[in-house]
Amino acid sequence: MDSYFIITALTFLAAIFGYINARFLKLPTTIGLMLITILYTLGVFVLSYFDDTLLRAETDLIREIDFEMVLMDYMLSFLLFAGALHTNFQQLKVQRWPIMAFATLGVLTSTFLVGTAVFYLLSFMGTPVNYIYCLLFGAIISPTDPIAVLGILKKANVPKKLETKIVGESLFNDGVGVVVFLTIFSIASSKNATVTPMDIVTLFGKEVFGGILLGLLIGWVAYKLMKSIDDFSTEVIITLAAVMVGTVTAQKFHLSAPLAMVAAGLVIGNDTIRDSAMSEITERYVDKFWELIDILLNAILFVLIGMEMLILTYEVHYIVAGLIAIPIVLACRYASLFLPIKLFEKKLDFVPKTNLIMTWGGLRGGISIALALTLTNEMERDMFLVLTYIVVVFSILAQGLTIEKLVRRFIPKKE
Repeated sequence: MDSYFIITALTFLAAIFGYINARFLKLPTTIGLMLITILYTLGVFVLSYFDDTLLRAETDLIREIDFEMVLMDYMLSFLLFAGALHTNFQQLKVQRWPIMAFATLGVLTSTFLVGTAVFYLLSFMGTPVNYIYCLLFGAIISPTDPIAVLGILKKANVPKKLETKIVGESLFNDGVGVVVFLTIFSIASSKNATVTPMDIVTLFGKEVFGGILLGLLIGWVAYKLMKSIDDFSTEVIITLAAVMVGTVTAQKFHLSAPLAMVAAGLVIGNDTIRDSAMSEITERYVDKFWELIDILLNAILFVLIGMEMLILTYEVHYIVAGLIAIPIVLACRYASLFLPIKLFEKKLDFVPKTNLIMTWGGLRGGISIALALTLTNEMERDMFLVLTYIVVVFSILAQGLTIEKLVRRFIPKKE
């Protein structure tokens, strides 16, 4: 099955499901596409009891797609750049310290809390798993997904300064979460080799700070090039090249491509740089181009997430553990945000119930599934993939559909 056919099939499904959502359901795009895809996939399962031709064809299609590679190596950089490009830089600057605390201390705390809780849960259920593998699950499920968050918060009427915290945290904790996962993964994979604390610090520092510095450099170069000309078509291509070259460079030197693209997007999207480097028409075309890229890739991504149901291993104890994992993950996120919020809430005038809203608004998405797919069979891949999928689906459908009601309950007026 060639790549063009796969892309065509996914785009076709995204278009059809997107039409159904826009015409009838009128849900936020990410939620609508995922819900329709899941219902469609369940329909394929039911049909397979009479004729399994469609099920076999779609299973073959999904198995042909390396979800982890497609998302982490290709789609993620474009989506994060587009998200960062449209993030309010001035608000982000004001909230930078709590955002950094959420994205680092919060992710690390949540990783260990979730990992420990799931370790004891699985032991209680009679399926004990090595503690380091449970920590891997903690690292998989702790980062919130900026792709899911950005798409839903746009319609949730969240106060601007709270939206900035949630979006800013999601943009940065994605890259940090991937690095935490890779660090624990390297420890779990090392049978004979010894991983020292210095190795961990070096890997973390190189990936995180190296990625951010690379992104700042790429953003600055793109800004200089755009400032020296006034041609909207060429300037759009420069932003596209910045993402593609930046991603390849980050992968070549083992830096965090997600963090690099967030940094580059924030530099190019900064109001000061926009005013000095882009004409009004250029700014409009750049924004529209990246908005279209964002919509298209989001649509394909959430169709893919819904269709991943086809390759899961359905065991009763996996499903039970996944359902119990939902409140565990939410409780651990609430606990992980508690200290950073207490440190900054008075100084920065946090809105009421910030912790509760950030806990419920911290959605998980494709990044968690992609990381789960990289696990080996020895690391209980099948079980943790089911747990991850259940948490992600609940996060997007249940939390995504109710976050606006939660915001309205505690914050009647938009600030």
